[in-house]
Amino acid sequence: MPAFFNDNGFLILLMVQQALLALSLYLPLTAGQLSLATPGFYALGGYVAAVFSTRIFPPSEGLLSINILLFEMFVAGVLCAIAAVFVGVPALRLRGVYFSLATIAFVEVLRVVSLNLEITGGAVGIFAIPQVFETQLGYLWVLFPLLCVVCGILFFVENLRPGRALRAIREDELAAGAMGINVLAYKSATFIWGAVLAGVVGAVSAHLLNTWNSRQGTFDASVNCLAYVLIGGSYHLLGPVVGGAILSVLPELLKELQDFRLFINGLLLVLAALFLPQGMIGRAFLKRAK
Repeated sequence: MPAFFNDNGFLILLMVQQALLALSLYLPLTAGQLSLATPGFYALGGYVAAVFSTRIFPPSEGLLSINILLFEMFVAGVLCAIAAVFVGVPALRLRGVYFSLATIAFVEVLRVVSLNLEITGGAVGIFAIPQVFETQLGYLWVLFPLLCVVCGILFFVENLRPGRALRAIREDELAAGAMGINVLAYKSATFIWGAVLAGVVGAVSAHLLNTWNSRQGTFDASVNCLAYVLIGGSYHLLGPVVGGAILSVLPELLKELQDFRLFINGLLLVLAALFLPQGMIGRAFLKRAK
């Protein structure tokens, strides 16, 4: 068992990381909002960790303190929450595809800004980000408990009054508002918490990857996060977790096929969209609900 984790440590970390990013996109979806801003907040959180660990609290030698990492995660979450309030909340007054376009614009603005700032390293980015653990597998001590906590909180919330309110907003926003539900407050809360989660994951990922640049927050990354949720299912919190885990490991399983890997990966996505429109977990959840 230890040998298995040592040989596949990065792949396991990637599965947990992408599951968390999928959940950050799933949160706004619970209120019927398709936000593609997750990579932008993810990149912002990574830049916070990169700048703090290389310029403000660089270790004199050896590994970076775990306390510094926790502080970076906290700062990244706060900054992403502020960005979500000032940028995202006004956009929540938009509906449908217009809101999605606004979040895509937000991601592109952050990417262009990071390309032109000296503190972010410009197009080159920031290299030699200090490690917190001796091995990559050590980051599981941070990411896996975070995944468990997020899933636990979402499970309890979805079964309480806020969860019922979110389902009502998702099904019919106008009817939910007529029933006295504060639609804007719920939509804002899910968007902000999704941004916080993405930023916190970004702070950890910067140390894991050892380098950070503008390529971490692009439109392509938004599409990947959306695919995680759509394939896994957007009607239950396990959908994004399963979708993120499967789609992150799929390219590694197909790497032996070389040139055919992308074709098979795309074909599987198309087949899943055709035959599992509610996603894998979503389909099972809807059948149980009926």
